[in-house]
Amino acid sequence: MVGLTRGLWLGILGQGALDSMAEISQSVTELVHQLGRLPGIGKKTAERLAYHILRVHVSEAIALADAIRKVRENVRYCSICFNLSEEALCGVCKSSHRDAGLLCIVEQPRDLIALEQTGVYKGMYHVLLGRIAPLDGIGPDQLTIEALVDRVRTGNFREVVMATNPNVEGDGTAMFISNQLAPFPVQLTRLARGVTSGSVLEFTNKEILSDALSGRQKF
Repeated sequence: MVGLTRGLWLGILGQGALDSMAEISQSVTELVHQLGRLPGIGKKTAERLAYHILRVHVSEAIALADAIRKVRENVRYCSICFNLSEEALCGVCKSSHRDAGLLCIVEQPRDLIALEQTGVYKGMYHVLLGRIAPLDGIGPDQLTIEALVDRVRTGNFREVVMATNPNVEGDGTAMFISNQLAPFPVQLTRLARGVTSGSVLEFTNKEILSDALSGRQKF
């Protein structure tokens, strides 16, 4: 292991890191390759992660591998809202303490988690599992929009909150959904946007100021 560790450091610090590691171990090279496929992980970061995995106790490395395996085997999408769950229904959909007349639409499960962490929202959710992005080849049929329309059609929602990301694709997705839900007797709203508390106007970008002016409220 000592020789392997020294070799890894030489590979990380010298030129042709992957070539050096290929000479050491094909398994290490494959690990770096797989880690490098993760979002936001470049070659150097993948190499450092590989070295870390080799350096820790074998039980830690196996625990990481087991956690990845369990996630892939046990986690699924909730059959109602498409949140992540280890059962047919997620904790939100199973709860009897949520406001069943309020529905919040988000792009990804991580957006749901962010809203839940505020402790403010007590309604239900619907996860789109993406956003409409024509340049990436993602259309409405590849999202859970049809299931959303069915929920609103058959449910008793009084308000649907658009909580897609505040960018071109997120706004386009929200606009498409609002058109799909227009025939139903529900109030369509979106998350408030604008200048955050404690900020300074001269340092605020024009998009935020534009949203703040458009969404101004009665004083």
